[in-house]
Amino acid sequence: MSATAAALGQVAALVAALVLTVPLLARHLVHTYSSPRHLRVERALYRACRVDPDADQHWRTYAWSVLGFSLAGIVLLYVLLRTQQWLPLSLGMTAMPAEGAFNTAISFVTNTNWQWYSGEAALGHLAQMTGLTVQNFVSAATGMAVAVALARGFSRASAGGRVGNFWADLVRGVVRVLLPISVVGALLLVLAGVVQNLDAPHAITTLAGDTQHLTGGPVASQEAIKELGTNGGGFYNANSAHPFENPTPLTNLLQVYLILLVPFSLAWAFGSLVGDRRQGRAVVTVMTMLLGVGTALLTWSEMAGPGLVPSAAGGAMEGKEVRFGEAASALFAAVTTGTSTGAVNAMHDSLTAPGGLVTLFMMMLGEVAPGGVGSGLYGMVLLAIITVFLAGLMVGRTPELIGKKIGHREMSLVAAYVLATPALVLVGTAVAIGTGSGRAGIQESGPHGLSEVLYAVTSAANNNGSAFGGLTTGTTFYDVLLGLCMLVGRFLPIVLVLALAGRLAAQRVTPAGAGTLPTHRPLFIVLLTGVALVIVGLTYVPVLALAPIAESLL
Repeated sequence: MSATAAALGQVAALVAALVLTVPLLARHLVHTYSSPRHLRVERALYRACRVDPDADQHWRTYAWSVLGFSLAGIVLLYVLLRTQQWLPLSLGMTAMPAEGAFNTAISFVTNTNWQWYSGEAALGHLAQMTGLTVQNFVSAATGMAVAVALARGFSRASAGGRVGNFWADLVRGVVRVLLPISVVGALLLVLAGVVQNLDAPHAITTLAGDTQHLTGGPVASQEAIKELGTNGGGFYNANSAHPFENPTPLTNLLQVYLILLVPFSLAWAFGSLVGDRRQGRAVVTVMTMLLGVGTALLTWSEMAGPGLVPSAAGGAMEGKEVRFGEAASALFAAVTTGTSTGAVNAMHDSLTAPGGLVTLFMMMLGEVAPGGVGSGLYGMVLLAIITVFLAGLMVGRTPELIGKKIGHREMSLVAAYVLATPALVLVGTAVAIGTGSGRAGIQESGPHGLSEVLYAVTSAANNNGSAFGGLTTGTTFYDVLLGLCMLVGRFLPIVLVLALAGRLAAQRVTPAGAGTLPTHRPLFIVLLTGVALVIVGLTYVPVLALAPIAESLL
Protein backbone atom coordinates (compact mmCIF):
# COMPACT_ATOMS: atom_id res chain seq x y z
CA MET A 1 0.00 0.00 0.00
CA SER A 2 1.35 3.43 -0.93
CA ALA A 3 1.96 6.11 1.67
CA THR A 4 -0.84 8.23 0.20
CA ALA A 5 -3.33 5.37 0.36
CA ALA A 6 -2.34 4.65 3.97
CA ALA A 7 -2.81 8.31 4.89
CA LEU A 8 -6.26 8.41 3.30
CA GLY A 9 -7.17 5.13 5.00
CA GLN A 10 -6.37 6.35 8.49
CA VAL A 11 -8.30 9.58 7.93
CA ALA A 12 -11.28 7.61 6.63
CA ALA A 13 -11.22 5.31 9.66
CA LEU A 14 -11.02 8.29 12.01
CA VAL A 15 -13.89 10.12 10.30
CA ALA A 16 -16.05 6.99 10.35
CA ALA A 17 -15.47 6.46 14.07
CA LEU A 18 -16.32 10.09 14.85
CA VAL A 19 -19.42 10.11 12.65
CA LEU A 20 -20.75 7.05 14.49
CA THR A 21 -20.02 8.19 18.04
CA VAL A 22 -20.17 12.00 18.15
CA PRO A 23 -24.00 12.23 17.90
CA LEU A 24 -24.35 9.55 20.61
CA LEU A 25 -22.02 11.32 23.01
CA ALA A 26 -23.65 14.66 22.17
CA ARG A 27 -27.04 13.33 23.30
CA HIS A 28 -25.44 12.06 26.50
CA LEU A 29 -23.87 15.48 27.11
CA VAL A 30 -27.22 17.22 26.67
CA HIS A 31 -28.82 14.87 29.20
CA THR A 32 -25.85 15.21 31.56
CA TYR A 33 -26.08 18.97 31.82
CA SER A 34 -29.87 19.27 31.56
CA SER A 35 -31.13 16.53 33.87
CA PRO A 36 -32.59 17.74 37.20
CA ARG A 37 -31.64 14.46 38.91
CA HIS A 38 -28.36 13.77 40.72
CA LEU A 39 -26.70 10.38 40.92
CA ARG A 40 -26.08 8.86 44.33
CA VAL A 41 -22.31 9.23 44.04
CA GLU A 42 -22.76 12.85 43.00
CA ARG A 43 -24.91 13.58 46.05
CA ALA A 44 -22.23 12.07 48.26
CA LEU A 45 -19.63 14.39 46.73
CA TYR A 46 -21.88 17.43 47.22
CA ARG A 47 -22.42 16.56 50.88
CA ALA A 48 -18.70 16.04 51.41
CA CYS A 49 -17.94 19.43 49.84
CA ARG A 50 -20.95 21.13 51.50
CA VAL A 51 -22.31 22.64 48.31
CA ASP A 52 -25.89 22.94 47.10
CA PRO A 53 -25.99 21.55 43.53
CA ASP A 54 -29.44 23.01 42.91
CA ALA A 55 -28.46 26.62 43.61
CA ASP A 56 -28.62 28.63 40.40
CA GLN A 57 -25.51 30.83 40.44
CA HIS A 58 -25.14 34.34 39.08
CA TRP A 59 -22.33 34.54 36.56
CA ARG A 60 -20.09 36.32 39.06
CA THR A 61 -20.58 33.56 41.63
CA TYR A 62 -19.97 30.97 38.92
CA ALA A 63 -16.74 32.74 37.93
CA TRP A 64 -15.55 33.02 41.54
CA SER A 65 -16.25 29.31 41.96
CA VAL A 66 -14.10 28.50 38.90
CA LEU A 67 -11.28 30.76 40.08
CA GLY A 68 -11.40 29.57 43.69
CA PHE A 69 -11.45 25.90 42.76
CA SER A 70 -8.57 26.37 40.31
CA LEU A 71 -6.50 28.36 42.82
CA ALA A 72 -6.96 25.59 45.37
CA GLY A 73 -5.83 23.08 42.75
CA ILE A 74 -2.68 25.09 42.01
CA VAL A 75 -1.76 25.34 45.70
CA LEU A 76 -2.39 21.64 46.42
CA LEU A 77 -0.48 20.46 43.35
CA TYR A 78 2.40 22.81 44.14
CA VAL A 79 2.66 21.39 47.68
CA LEU A 80 2.49 17.83 46.34
CA LEU A 81 5.33 18.44 43.88
CA ARG A 82 7.46 20.10 46.54
CA THR A 83 6.99 17.26 49.05
CA GLN A 84 6.88 14.16 46.86
CA GLN A 85 10.15 12.80 48.30
CA TRP A 86 8.32 12.10 51.58
CA LEU A 87 5.32 10.42 49.95
CA PRO A 88 4.81 6.74 49.07
CA LEU A 89 5.48 5.52 45.52
CA SER A 90 7.93 8.38 45.02
CA LEU A 91 10.52 6.01 43.46
CA GLY A 92 13.22 8.03 45.20
CA MET A 93 12.43 11.20 43.26
CA THR A 94 13.41 14.47 44.90
CA ALA A 95 11.27 17.57 45.33
CA MET A 96 10.65 19.62 42.21
CA PRO A 97 12.36 23.06 42.43
CA ALA A 98 10.12 25.96 43.49
CA GLU A 99 9.94 27.71 40.13
CA GLY A 100 9.46 24.40 38.33
CA ALA A 101 6.64 23.38 40.68
CA PHE A 102 5.05 26.81 40.16
CA ASN A 103 5.10 26.30 36.40
CA THR A 104 3.88 22.69 36.53
CA ALA A 105 1.04 23.36 38.98
CA ILE A 106 -0.29 26.18 36.80
CA SER A 107 0.27 24.11 33.67
CA PHE A 108 -1.91 21.17 34.70
CA VAL A 109 -4.63 23.22 36.42
CA THR A 110 -5.04 25.38 33.29
CA ASN A 111 -5.38 22.32 31.02
CA THR A 112 -2.09 23.28 29.31
CA ASN A 113 0.18 20.45 30.51
CA TRP A 114 3.36 22.22 29.43
CA GLN A 115 6.28 20.09 30.66
CA TRP A 116 9.75 21.54 31.17
CA TYR A 117 10.88 18.28 32.82
CA SER A 118 11.18 14.60 31.87
CA GLY A 119 8.26 12.83 33.52
CA GLU A 120 10.00 9.50 34.08
CA ALA A 121 13.01 11.23 35.69
CA ALA A 122 11.23 13.81 37.86
CA LEU A 123 7.97 12.38 39.21
CA GLY A 124 6.97 9.31 41.19
CA HIS A 125 3.81 7.30 40.66
CA LEU A 126 1.81 9.07 43.38
CA ALA A 127 2.55 12.53 41.96
CA GLN A 128 1.58 11.32 38.50
CA MET A 129 -1.70 9.75 39.70
CA THR A 130 -3.01 12.01 42.47
CA GLY A 131 -1.49 15.22 41.15
CA LEU A 132 -1.32 15.35 37.38
CA THR A 133 -4.01 12.83 36.43
CA VAL A 134 -6.58 14.30 38.83
CA GLN A 135 -6.02 17.74 37.32
CA ASN A 136 -6.40 16.21 33.86
CA PHE A 137 -9.96 15.33 34.83
CA VAL A 138 -11.05 18.46 36.67
CA SER A 139 -9.39 20.99 34.34
CA ALA A 140 -11.16 19.39 31.38
CA ALA A 141 -14.46 19.34 33.28
CA THR A 142 -14.00 23.03 34.12
CA GLY A 143 -13.70 23.94 30.44
CA MET A 144 -16.80 21.92 29.63
CA ALA A 145 -18.72 23.64 32.43
CA VAL A 146 -17.87 27.13 31.12
CA ALA A 147 -19.01 26.17 27.61
CA VAL A 148 -22.31 24.85 28.99
CA ALA A 149 -22.78 28.05 31.01
CA LEU A 150 -22.43 30.06 27.79
CA ALA A 151 -25.01 27.82 26.10
CA ARG A 152 -27.38 28.53 28.99
CA GLY A 153 -26.84 32.23 28.40
CA PHE A 154 -28.38 31.78 24.95
CA SER A 155 -31.14 29.38 25.99
CA ARG A 156 -32.41 31.32 29.04
CA ALA A 157 -34.54 34.45 28.98
CA SER A 158 -34.73 37.14 31.67
CA ALA A 159 -32.74 34.91 34.04
CA GLY A 160 -31.05 37.78 35.84
CA GLY A 161 -27.56 36.71 34.82
CA ARG A 162 -27.85 33.21 36.31
CA VAL A 163 -26.03 30.55 34.30
CA GLY A 164 -26.25 27.34 36.35
CA ASN A 165 -24.21 25.74 39.12
CA PHE A 166 -20.47 25.27 38.63
CA TRP A 167 -20.13 22.51 41.21
CA ALA A 168 -22.89 20.43 39.63
CA ASP A 169 -21.47 20.99 36.15
CA LEU A 170 -17.96 20.06 37.33
CA VAL A 171 -18.99 16.86 39.10
CA ARG A 172 -21.27 15.72 36.29
CA GLY A 173 -18.59 16.31 33.68
CA VAL A 174 -16.16 14.09 35.59
CA VAL A 175 -18.54 11.38 36.84
CA ARG A 176 -20.83 10.98 33.85
CA VAL A 177 -18.56 11.80 30.90
CA LEU A 178 -14.81 11.84 31.41
CA LEU A 179 -14.38 9.03 33.93
CA PRO A 180 -16.43 6.31 32.14
CA ILE A 181 -14.89 7.00 28.73
CA SER A 182 -11.39 7.14 30.25
CA VAL A 183 -11.86 3.73 31.89
CA VAL A 184 -12.85 2.20 28.55
CA GLY A 185 -10.04 4.05 26.77
CA ALA A 186 -7.45 2.90 29.31
CA LEU A 187 -8.56 -0.74 28.97
CA LEU A 188 -8.30 -0.55 25.19
CA LEU A 189 -4.83 0.97 25.46
CA VAL A 190 -3.69 -1.76 27.86
CA LEU A 191 -5.01 -4.43 25.48
CA ALA A 192 -3.09 -2.74 22.66
CA GLY A 193 0.20 -2.81 24.60
CA VAL A 194 0.38 0.41 26.64
CA VAL A 195 2.07 -0.05 30.04
CA GLN A 196 0.01 -0.04 33.25
CA ASN A 197 1.62 -1.01 36.57
CA LEU A 198 3.00 0.38 39.83
CA ASP A 199 6.44 -1.21 39.55
CA ALA A 200 9.77 0.41 40.32
CA PRO A 201 12.15 0.91 37.37
CA HIS A 202 13.45 -2.37 35.93
CA ALA A 203 17.22 -2.74 35.59
CA ILE A 204 18.27 -4.55 32.42
CA THR A 205 21.66 -5.37 30.94
CA THR A 206 22.20 -4.13 27.40
CA LEU A 207 24.11 -5.99 24.67
CA ALA A 208 27.09 -3.74 25.39
CA GLY A 209 27.07 -4.85 29.02
CA ASP A 210 25.76 -1.58 30.46
CA THR A 211 22.83 -1.26 32.86
CA GLN A 212 19.71 0.58 31.77
CA HIS A 213 16.62 1.32 33.86
CA LEU A 214 13.18 1.07 32.24
CA THR A 215 10.47 3.04 34.04
CA GLY A 216 6.96 1.65 34.07
CA GLY A 217 3.95 3.04 35.87
CA PRO A 218 0.25 3.89 35.55
CA VAL A 219 0.71 4.99 31.94
CA ALA A 220 -2.49 3.81 30.22
CA SER A 221 -4.79 5.37 32.83
CA GLN A 222 -3.02 8.72 32.46
CA GLU A 223 -2.82 8.40 28.68
CA ALA A 224 -6.58 7.97 28.27
CA ILE A 225 -7.57 11.17 30.08
CA LYS A 226 -4.52 12.97 28.69
CA GLU A 227 -6.04 12.65 25.22
CA LEU A 228 -9.76 12.63 26.07
CA GLY A 229 -9.49 15.83 28.14
CA THR A 230 -7.21 17.51 25.55
CA ASN A 231 -4.57 17.77 28.27
CA GLY A 232 -1.45 16.43 26.55
CA GLY A 233 1.02 15.96 29.39
CA GLY A 234 2.94 12.73 28.82
CA PHE A 235 4.10 10.18 31.38
CA TYR A 236 7.41 10.12 29.53
CA ASN A 237 9.53 12.92 28.12
CA ALA A 238 8.98 11.64 24.57
CA ASN A 239 5.20 11.85 25.13
CA SER A 240 3.17 9.89 22.58
CA ALA A 241 6.31 9.11 20.60
CA HIS A 242 7.37 6.76 23.44
CA PRO A 243 6.56 3.09 22.73
CA PHE A 244 5.27 2.58 26.29
CA GLU A 245 2.67 5.34 25.71
CA ASN A 246 1.91 4.76 22.05
CA PRO A 247 3.31 1.46 20.77
CA THR A 248 1.50 0.88 17.46
CA PRO A 249 -0.30 2.69 14.62
CA LEU A 250 -3.57 1.40 16.12
CA THR A 251 -2.95 3.07 19.49
CA ASN A 252 -1.88 6.19 17.62
CA LEU A 253 -5.21 6.35 15.80
CA LEU A 254 -7.10 5.62 19.03
CA GLN A 255 -5.37 8.52 20.73
CA VAL A 256 -6.22 10.90 17.89
CA TYR A 257 -9.84 9.73 18.14
CA LEU A 258 -9.94 10.37 21.89
CA ILE A 259 -8.56 13.87 21.38
CA LEU A 260 -11.33 14.82 18.96
CA LEU A 261 -14.25 13.02 20.57
CA VAL A 262 -15.37 15.46 23.27
CA PRO A 263 -14.69 18.76 21.42
CA PHE A 264 -16.76 17.69 18.41
CA SER A 265 -19.46 16.13 20.59
CA LEU A 266 -19.80 19.23 22.76
CA ALA A 267 -20.09 21.42 19.65
CA TRP A 268 -22.76 19.06 18.27
CA ALA A 269 -24.59 19.17 21.63
CA PHE A 270 -24.53 22.99 21.58
CA GLY A 271 -27.42 23.03 19.12
CA SER A 272 -29.67 21.02 21.44
CA LEU A 273 -28.58 23.03 24.48
CA VAL A 274 -29.66 26.30 22.83
CA GLY A 275 -32.81 24.82 21.29
CA ASP A 276 -31.70 24.76 17.64
CA ARG A 277 -29.75 21.73 16.46
CA ARG A 278 -28.80 23.49 13.23
CA GLN A 279 -26.51 25.82 15.21
CA GLY A 280 -24.49 22.88 16.47
CA ARG A 281 -24.15 21.42 13.00
CA ALA A 282 -22.93 24.76 11.64
CA VAL A 283 -20.27 25.04 14.35
CA VAL A 284 -19.11 21.45 13.73
CA THR A 285 -18.92 22.14 9.98
CA VAL A 286 -16.63 25.15 10.44
CA MET A 287 -14.43 23.24 12.89
CA THR A 288 -14.17 20.32 10.48
CA MET A 289 -13.26 22.55 7.53
CA LEU A 290 -10.48 24.29 9.46
CA LEU A 291 -9.08 21.03 10.81
CA GLY A 292 -9.31 19.34 7.40
CA VAL A 293 -7.41 22.10 5.62
CA GLY A 294 -4.76 22.24 8.34
CA THR A 295 -4.28 18.46 8.25
CA ALA A 296 -4.02 18.43 4.46
CA LEU A 297 -1.44 21.22 4.37
CA LEU A 298 0.64 19.69 7.16
CA THR A 299 0.54 16.23 5.57
CA TRP A 300 1.58 17.66 2.21
CA SER A 301 4.46 19.61 3.73
CA GLU A 302 5.85 16.55 5.53
CA MET A 303 5.30 13.98 2.78
CA ALA A 304 6.42 16.26 -0.07
CA GLY A 305 9.54 17.05 1.92
CA PRO A 306 10.60 20.60 1.03
CA GLY A 307 14.41 20.72 1.03
CA LEU A 308 17.15 18.71 -0.66
CA VAL A 309 17.54 15.95 1.94
CA PRO A 310 13.82 15.27 2.58
CA SER A 311 13.14 15.34 -1.15
CA ALA A 312 15.83 12.76 -1.76
CA ALA A 313 14.49 10.59 1.09
CA GLY A 314 10.90 10.82 -0.17
CA GLY A 315 9.63 12.70 2.89
CA ALA A 316 10.70 14.54 6.02
CA MET A 317 11.38 11.70 8.49
CA GLU A 318 13.67 13.59 10.85
CA GLY A 319 12.18 13.61 14.34
CA LYS A 320 9.44 11.12 13.46
CA GLU A 321 8.83 7.54 14.56
CA VAL A 322 9.30 4.99 11.77
CA ARG A 323 6.37 2.96 13.13
CA PHE A 324 4.04 5.92 12.40
CA GLY A 325 5.59 7.63 9.36
CA GLU A 326 4.98 11.11 7.98
CA ALA A 327 1.22 10.93 7.45
CA ALA A 328 0.29 9.70 10.93
CA SER A 329 2.72 12.17 12.48
CA ALA A 330 1.26 15.04 10.47
CA LEU A 331 -2.31 14.04 11.42
CA PHE A 332 -1.37 13.90 15.10
CA ALA A 333 0.41 17.27 14.91
CA ALA A 334 -2.56 18.97 13.23
CA VAL A 335 -5.04 17.50 15.72
CA THR A 336 -2.97 18.27 18.80
CA THR A 337 -2.53 21.94 17.80
CA GLY A 338 -6.04 22.31 16.40
CA THR A 339 -7.23 21.28 19.84
CA SER A 340 -5.61 22.44 23.07
CA THR A 341 -4.01 19.05 23.65
CA GLY A 342 -0.29 19.51 23.12
CA ALA A 343 0.53 15.79 23.05
CA VAL A 344 3.06 14.91 20.34
CA ASN A 345 4.11 11.73 18.56
CA ALA A 346 6.92 13.49 16.66
CA MET A 347 9.39 16.30 17.30
CA HIS A 348 7.71 19.49 16.11
CA ASP A 349 11.10 21.21 16.01
CA SER A 350 11.97 18.84 13.15
CA LEU A 351 8.89 19.62 11.09
CA THR A 352 9.55 21.30 7.75
CA ALA A 353 9.26 25.09 7.84
CA PRO A 354 5.78 25.03 6.22
CA GLY A 355 4.76 22.26 8.60
CA GLY A 356 5.87 24.28 11.61
CA LEU A 357 3.96 27.25 10.22
CA VAL A 358 0.76 25.18 10.07
CA THR A 359 1.05 24.02 13.69
CA LEU A 360 1.63 27.60 14.82
CA PHE A 361 -1.30 28.84 12.77
CA MET A 362 -3.61 26.16 14.19
CA MET A 363 -2.85 27.38 17.71
CA MET A 364 -3.13 31.03 16.72
CA LEU A 365 -6.66 30.39 15.43
CA GLY A 366 -7.52 30.25 19.11
CA GLU A 367 -7.62 26.46 18.99
CA VAL A 368 -11.15 26.28 17.64
CA ALA A 369 -10.58 23.48 15.13
CA PRO A 370 -12.18 21.91 17.12
CA GLY A 371 -10.36 23.30 20.14
CA GLY A 372 -10.08 22.04 23.69
CA VAL A 373 -12.89 20.49 25.70
CA GLY A 374 -15.16 23.48 26.23
CA SER A 375 -12.69 26.14 25.21
CA GLY A 376 -12.97 25.27 21.53
CA LEU A 377 -16.75 25.63 21.61
CA TYR A 378 -16.90 28.95 23.43
CA GLY A 379 -14.06 30.28 21.29
CA MET A 380 -15.95 29.45 18.11
CA VAL A 381 -19.20 30.89 19.47
CA LEU A 382 -17.47 34.20 20.19
CA LEU A 383 -16.13 34.22 16.63
CA ALA A 384 -19.72 33.67 15.48
CA ILE A 385 -20.74 36.75 17.49
CA ILE A 386 -18.09 38.80 15.66
CA THR A 387 -19.41 37.45 12.36
CA VAL A 388 -23.02 38.48 13.02
CA PHE A 389 -21.79 41.85 14.28
CA LEU A 390 -19.93 42.49 11.02
CA ALA A 391 -22.93 41.29 9.03
CA GLY A 392 -25.16 43.64 11.04
CA LEU A 393 -22.91 46.57 10.20
CA MET A 394 -23.25 45.79 6.51
CA VAL A 395 -27.06 45.98 6.56
CA GLY A 396 -27.45 48.60 9.28
CA ARG A 397 -29.22 46.28 11.75
CA THR A 398 -28.52 45.41 15.39
CA PRO A 399 -26.82 42.01 15.22
CA GLU A 400 -28.36 39.03 16.96
CA LEU A 401 -27.37 35.41 17.49
CA ILE A 402 -29.77 32.64 18.54
CA GLY A 403 -32.39 35.17 19.58
CA LYS A 404 -30.08 37.42 21.62
CA LYS A 405 -29.14 40.98 20.71
CA ILE A 406 -25.43 41.74 20.45
CA GLY A 407 -24.96 45.28 21.69
CA HIS A 408 -21.89 47.35 22.44
CA ARG A 409 -21.43 45.86 25.92
CA GLU A 410 -21.50 42.32 24.57
CA MET A 411 -19.08 43.29 21.82
CA SER A 412 -16.73 44.87 24.35
CA LEU A 413 -16.48 41.53 26.14
CA VAL A 414 -15.96 39.68 22.86
CA ALA A 415 -13.30 42.15 21.72
CA ALA A 416 -11.45 41.78 25.02
CA TYR A 417 -11.58 38.00 24.63
CA VAL A 418 -10.22 38.10 21.07
CA LEU A 419 -7.38 40.51 21.99
CA ALA A 420 -6.31 38.87 25.27
CA THR A 421 -4.41 35.88 23.92
CA PRO A 422 -2.66 37.64 21.01
CA ALA A 423 -1.49 40.33 23.44
CA LEU A 424 0.00 37.65 25.68
CA VAL A 425 1.67 35.91 22.72
CA LEU A 426 3.20 39.01 21.16
CA VAL A 427 4.25 40.70 24.40
CA GLY A 428 5.58 37.45 25.85
CA THR A 429 7.61 36.72 22.71
CA ALA A 430 9.00 40.25 22.69
CA VAL A 431 10.05 39.94 26.35
CA ALA A 432 11.79 36.62 25.69
CA ILE A 433 13.60 37.87 22.58
CA GLY A 434 14.48 41.18 24.20
CA THR A 435 16.18 39.77 27.29
CA GLY A 436 19.38 37.85 27.70
CA SER A 437 17.70 35.16 29.80
CA GLY A 438 15.18 34.55 27.05
CA ARG A 439 17.72 34.42 24.24
CA ALA A 440 19.98 32.09 26.23
CA GLY A 441 17.56 29.20 25.74
CA ILE A 442 17.38 29.45 21.94
CA GLN A 443 19.06 26.54 20.18
CA GLU A 444 18.98 27.71 16.56
CA SER A 445 19.88 31.10 15.13
CA GLY A 446 17.87 33.11 12.63
CA PRO A 447 14.18 32.66 11.85
CA HIS A 448 14.01 29.17 13.34
CA GLY A 449 15.23 30.47 16.70
CA LEU A 450 12.43 33.05 16.68
CA SER A 451 10.00 30.28 15.77
CA GLU A 452 11.10 28.30 18.84
CA VAL A 453 10.30 31.20 21.17
CA LEU A 454 7.11 32.16 19.35
CA TYR A 455 5.89 28.57 19.44
CA ALA A 456 6.56 28.22 23.19
CA VAL A 457 4.74 31.43 24.16
CA THR A 458 1.88 30.70 21.74
CA SER A 459 1.53 27.22 23.18
CA ALA A 460 1.45 28.54 26.75
CA ALA A 461 -0.93 31.44 26.17
CA ASN A 462 -3.34 29.23 24.21
CA ASN A 463 -3.11 26.46 26.84
CA ASN A 464 -1.80 23.97 24.30
CA GLY A 465 1.38 22.62 25.91
CA SER A 466 3.28 21.31 22.89
CA ALA A 467 6.75 22.65 22.09
CA PHE A 468 9.23 22.85 19.24
CA GLY A 469 11.69 21.15 21.56
CA GLY A 470 14.82 23.09 20.61
CA LEU A 471 14.18 25.82 23.18
CA THR A 472 15.62 25.26 26.66
CA THR A 473 12.72 26.19 28.95
CA GLY A 474 13.75 24.54 32.22
CA THR A 475 14.99 27.87 33.58
CA THR A 476 13.62 30.32 36.10
CA PHE A 477 12.92 32.87 33.36
CA TYR A 478 10.82 30.57 31.20
CA ASP A 479 9.16 28.85 34.16
CA VAL A 480 7.83 32.21 35.34
CA LEU A 481 7.09 33.75 31.93
CA LEU A 482 5.25 30.73 30.55
CA GLY A 483 3.52 30.12 33.88
CA LEU A 484 2.05 33.62 33.84
CA CYS A 485 1.04 33.25 30.18
CA MET A 486 -0.77 30.00 30.98
CA LEU A 487 -2.50 31.49 34.01
CA VAL A 488 -3.77 34.65 32.30
CA GLY A 489 -4.43 32.85 29.00
CA ARG A 490 -6.77 30.43 30.75
CA PHE A 491 -8.71 32.44 33.29
CA LEU A 492 -9.08 35.91 31.74
CA PRO A 493 -10.96 34.45 28.73
CA ILE A 494 -13.07 32.29 31.07
CA VAL A 495 -14.16 35.30 33.11
CA LEU A 496 -15.01 37.22 29.93
CA VAL A 497 -17.04 34.29 28.58
CA LEU A 498 -18.98 33.95 31.83
CA ALA A 499 -19.65 37.69 31.92
CA LEU A 500 -21.01 37.42 28.37
CA ALA A 501 -23.13 34.41 29.36
CA GLY A 502 -24.60 36.41 32.23
CA ARG A 503 -25.50 39.34 29.99
CA LEU A 504 -27.13 37.04 27.44
CA ALA A 505 -29.08 35.16 30.11
CA ALA A 506 -30.51 38.46 31.41
CA GLN A 507 -31.94 39.33 27.97
CA ARG A 508 -35.29 38.41 26.53
CA VAL A 509 -35.42 36.22 23.45
CA THR A 510 -35.85 38.24 20.25
CA PRO A 511 -37.92 36.46 17.60
CA ALA A 512 -36.19 36.10 14.25
CA GLY A 513 -37.31 38.68 11.68
CA ALA A 514 -36.85 39.37 8.01
CA GLY A 515 -33.51 41.07 8.66
CA THR A 516 -32.12 38.32 10.89
CA LEU A 517 -29.03 36.63 9.47
CA PRO A 518 -29.57 32.84 9.44
CA THR A 519 -26.60 31.41 11.32
CA HIS A 520 -26.95 27.82 10.14
CA ARG A 521 -26.75 28.21 6.37
CA PRO A 522 -23.71 27.85 4.07
CA LEU A 523 -23.32 31.64 3.72
CA PHE A 524 -22.80 32.08 7.44
CA ILE A 525 -20.49 29.07 7.60
CA VAL A 526 -18.28 30.65 4.93
CA LEU A 527 -18.39 34.03 6.69
CA LEU A 528 -17.46 32.49 10.04
CA THR A 529 -14.55 30.59 8.51
CA GLY A 530 -13.33 33.77 6.84
CA VAL A 531 -13.57 35.78 10.05
CA ALA A 532 -11.48 33.20 11.93
CA LEU A 533 -8.78 33.30 9.25
CA VAL A 534 -8.79 37.10 8.89
CA ILE A 535 -8.47 37.71 12.63
CA VAL A 536 -5.41 35.46 12.78
CA GLY A 537 -3.97 37.00 9.64
CA LEU A 538 -4.29 40.58 10.82
CA THR A 539 -2.88 39.73 14.24
CA TYR A 540 -0.01 37.37 13.62
CA VAL A 541 1.17 37.70 9.99
CA PRO A 542 3.96 40.21 10.83
CA VAL A 543 5.62 37.92 13.38
CA LEU A 544 4.99 34.83 11.24
CA ALA A 545 6.70 36.62 8.35
CA LEU A 546 9.82 36.99 10.51
CA ALA A 547 9.82 33.37 11.67
CA PRO A 548 8.41 30.32 9.77
CA ILE A 549 7.55 32.21 6.56
CA ALA A 550 11.07 33.62 6.33
CA GLU A 551 12.48 30.18 7.06
CA SER A 552 10.32 28.65 4.33
CA LEU A 553 11.61 31.19 1.79
CA LEU A 554 15.19 30.48 2.82
